[in-house]
Order: sequence, then C-alpha cells, then structure tokens
Amino acid sequence: MIARTSLLALTLLLAGCDIAALLADPKVAQREADAKAIGGACRNGLRAIEDCYALNEKASKAAIYAGWREMDQYMRDNKIEGVAPVGSKPSAPEEVITESKSAQDVPKTMSQAKSTDKADKTAKQDAGH
Repeated sequence: MIARTSLLALTLLLAGCDIAALLADPKVAQREADAKAIGGACRNGLRAIEDCYALNEKASKAAIYAGWREMDQYMRDNKIEGVAPVGSKPSAPEEVITESKSAQDVPKTMSQAKSTDKADKTAKQDAGH
C-alpha cells in the first residue's frame, strides 16, 4: 500500500516537470542562448535582421530572431537608442587584376604543348611536300 502511494505521488510530481528540458544537452541550450544574445546585440547595434543572419551563418536563425525581437521590444519600452556598429566581418580579399602577358611569355601546359607540337610538325610536313 505504501509502495503504491509513493509511486502515485512520484508520478504526479513528475507529470508537472519538463523532463525533456532536464535531459537536454547543455551544449544545445548554450548555442541557443548564444544565438539569442547575438540577435539582441544585432538589434542594439542597429543591424538589420538579414545582416545579422549573414554575419552569423552558423547560429540558429530562429534564435537570432527571438533575441532580436526581444531586444527590439525592450528598447522600445525603455526608449533606448541603438549604438551604430563600428566594425563588420572582414570581406573577401579583393581580386588583383594584372596585365595579360603575350602567348609567348605564358608557359604551356602539357596538353597545349602536345597540340602545338603536332600542329608544327603537320605544318612542316605540308610545307616540305
């Protein structure tokens, strides 16, 4: 009888708990919190949500949006102005354009060399005959 009562009480206690949250991986929860913080920082830094996504490709877009939205509401409620961003993600290196060299200065690849040699031999044979 006591065992049944104890089991019933334990079942009722656990029914109100979010067991999935207790068993969740802490790394996943940390990544989610980081993404929300990124979204909030983007909103405070006056960045558009699309820019925030582009600058943080590995973070969860849903969590970034949740953080951005929460910060937006907080800033509106407290009449807080955003801070203009100072830096950004480094851009790809610029392509350097150099002057093209003449065909004689450019080294030939093996396939180009073979086709050129065959054409030269054919031209010499045609000229000799």
